[in-house]
Amino acid sequence: MSVVSLKKTLRTFADPKKAEVLKGFFKTGKGYYGEGDIFIGVTVPHTRSVAKEYRKLSLAEVKKVLYSKIHEERLCAVLMLVDKFQKADVHEKKEIFNFYIKHIKQINNWDLVDLSAPKIVGEYLLDKPKGILYKFARSHNLWEKRVSIISTFTFIRNDQYKDTLKIAEILMNDTHDLIHKAVGWMLRELGKRSVGTEKIFLKKFKTKMPRTMLRYAIERFPEKERKMYLRG
Repeated sequence: MSVVSLKKTLRTFADPKKAEVLKGFFKTGKGYYGEGDIFIGVTVPHTRSVAKEYRKLSLAEVKKVLYSKIHEERLCAVLMLVDKFQKADVHEKKEIFNFYIKHIKQINNWDLVDLSAPKIVGEYLLDKPKGILYKFARSHNLWEKRVSIISTFTFIRNDQYKDTLKIAEILMNDTHDLIHKAVGWMLRELGKRSVGTEKIFLKKFKTKMPRTMLRYAIERFPEKERKMYLRG
């Protein structure tokens, strides 16, 4: 197994028509968040299958894949990291976490973040200090900010809500739609486990929140209650 053979295997699933759809879906046009990203048209299930096939590649080899200009190759690298982390011992988990943080600039689209941050960053930090997430929340980098809030999905699933709420507050005035959606999504997930906690937060911030963030946060509420929140 090698990086070269991984790339060849991934290309057997490439679909030019699918690539064109993905270029639009991930906003690769000039001035958009995915500007210049290259797609070859491989679906996530196929990318996941290749990642499993090549999961024994070393971190040095995964790094080569992660630094690819091709989106699906970077996604494959991220999925390999997730698989490695889930099967790792304590020492190896630390190594993979540190690798992820060191090369976080390559985790540079929302799907790469969403499929990896909770399963690597969130899992690793579950019983550890969370300072790195607050650093990311205050970053100027869109994807680091998204990592900061999406990583807390793991905390939510373990009934730990404090960091989600604090990071949501830090990101309250962010200008990017992808951050509004991410924060709203995490607030909605929190509400599935503790709707009272979510409503306390919403009562305090509903008039300050961007509308997209609020809409995502209250998506599961009854229609009458949603209208009440949207009226302010």
